[in-house]
Amino acid sequence: MVTLDYATLDALRNHHPAWRLLRSDHAPLVASFLHRIFLVPNERVMAAADLAEALEDELYALRLHLGEAAFPKPALEYLNDWAESEKGWLRKFYRTGTDEVQFDLTPATEKAIAWLTQLSERQFVGTESRLLTLFGLLKQMSEGSEADPAKRIAELHKKRDDIDAEIARVLAGDVSLLDDTAVKDRFQQFMQGARELLTDFREVEHNFRQLDRRVRERIALWEGSKGALLEDIMGERDAIGDSDQGKSFRALWDFLLSSRRQEELTNLLDQVLALPAVVDLNPDTRTRRVHYDWMEAGEHTQRTVAVLSQQLRRFLDDQAWLENRRIMDILHGIEGKALALRSTAPTGPVMEMAAASADIVLAMERPMFTPSIKPMITEIILQAGDENIDPSRLFEQVVVDRARLTRHIRHALQDHTQISLHELITHQPLQQGLAELIAYLQLGSEVFRSVVDENTIESIRWQTADMEGQTLIRSARLPRVIFMR
Repeated sequence: MVTLDYATLDALRNHHPAWRLLRSDHAPLVASFLHRIFLVPNERVMAAADLAEALEDELYALRLHLGEAAFPKPALEYLNDWAESEKGWLRKFYRTGTDEVQFDLTPATEKAIAWLTQLSERQFVGTESRLLTLFGLLKQMSEGSEADPAKRIAELHKKRDDIDAEIARVLAGDVSLLDDTAVKDRFQQFMQGARELLTDFREVEHNFRQLDRRVRERIALWEGSKGALLEDIMGERDAIGDSDQGKSFRALWDFLLSSRRQEELTNLLDQVLALPAVVDLNPDTRTRRVHYDWMEAGEHTQRTVAVLSQQLRRFLDDQAWLENRRIMDILHGIEGKALALRSTAPTGPVMEMAAASADIVLAMERPMFTPSIKPMITEIILQAGDENIDPSRLFEQVVVDRARLTRHIRHALQDHTQISLHELITHQPLQQGLAELIAYLQLGSEVFRSVVDENTIESIRWQTADMEGQTLIRSARLPRVIFMR
């Protein structure tokens, strides 16, 4: 438990982004806007142009109500200010392969907004469900840590007797039902836990990003041998994966990827949301698909781990590391100076670049359009060749019927809330080989909602024929792809 003494609280007040947000003069704008844009629709990442446009609309409405002098700066300046290290309310970054700025919430901002949501008065505050949850957790810990087989068997016999007694009461017509108050109590407890779980995903992702940042800094400043560095990095990454947080996240991710669990969650949500007591609470429409929001949040976390692994693989695959040692030393020096400037920005110029100029081309310097010269084709007599080539191969082109694959995926998702690519191909084998497999992957990114489990590798096989007509078996290994409704 954290000790909240004066020194700790004073440090949090001065340095923690969540506390800085609550102290800010623009806290109502920041909290309301980020809550509406990111948390309500469970938006994990948003492009700078889209986020700036949404904030500009928000500022326009506020200026009409508060006056033109209320928020004088452009929306993009506010976003960049909120992403500065002094604020730390947004994370500003570039996705791999793009030059467009992206924004995401930081865990501290989400904690501050979650605390603000609890300040509003609630029409109904339930306590019974929390007590039952705490009591159930104590029983799970007590029973799960009991090593005596006799006591475990006795507890199981007691549960069986309780179940038999309840079955007898139901057969006798004595069916005990939860009243509306108990249903509302438990539903509010479920919604709070579901929201906190999404918050935990963002914090776990933040912790993995911090590990990735430390690894990059260590590579940039390392002066020893490559083997020692890799041993140090691998040890820390294994420690993260074997930690309590890593094991808990992996267990949760395996639970979410289970199709049986997904169908069970979907059926339970449909039944609960149809109860009259829950309908009276007017729950959010996204509640019906909250488990898919969990999967999207978990996918982002898995992607963060994949980026870290890719960074390590690039370092491992650097075969010319020793030959280019001089170049690496120069780059490390530049990166080291950049890291030193990150915390304390200099007041004067940092770097001078020679011959920095723009190429100017006047419109009058451009040549006039010159039409292309039509080639003159002379009449010549074609000589007959000796080779007898079958021209039918010119017309044997592979065309994948994407409509057929789309119908197959939709038909499979009618009976299941999610299905893997391996199961789809097992039910309907590939007819056109690798081209059809690539078409499935394109549909997963363009038409359907899908997630990729980087930790599970599946092998997909198909039959093909060689030039002589003999049947061959081809296979491809790729991470598990899961299609969802």
